[in-house]
Amino acid sequence: MGARKREFANRLKEERKNKSFAVLRKCPSSPRKMRYVVDMIRGVEVNRALDILKFSNKEAAGSVEKLLLSAIKNWEVKNEGSRVEDSNLIVKEVFVDCGTMVKRMKTAPQGRAYRIRKRSNHVTVIIDSAIISATQTK
Repeated sequence: MGARKREFANRLKEERKNKSFAVLRKCPSSPRKMRYVVDMIRGVEVNRALDILKFSNKEAAGSVEKLLLSAIKNWEVKNEGSRVEDSNLIVKEVFVDCGTMVKRMKTAPQGRAYRIRKRSNHVTVIIDSAIISATQTK
């Protein structure tokens, strides 16, 4: 491995050390409804995001809350000895992708059929320390 590749690999490894993520796959709600919930917490401090999700009326908020808690636990495993309260974690990235779609036919009048598409989605949450991400952008 060349020196330039090694330096790049080490830099990526250092960046990944501070970031932590969690992925929820095949969540049985439409991506459009999930994006509405996810947009509420993007770029927000982690504890505030948990409060927003806890008091949201949307059904998808419960699954996103569990996902965010999982990402926080993943961060704690990576950074042993660090406290979540002291590290100033933020929800850096969160996005929703379309998952599999179950297609069915429903009978309709006069010999026709209507399509039923049961959608699912994949949600990814990436959390990062706000102090380190602010220094990287400069």
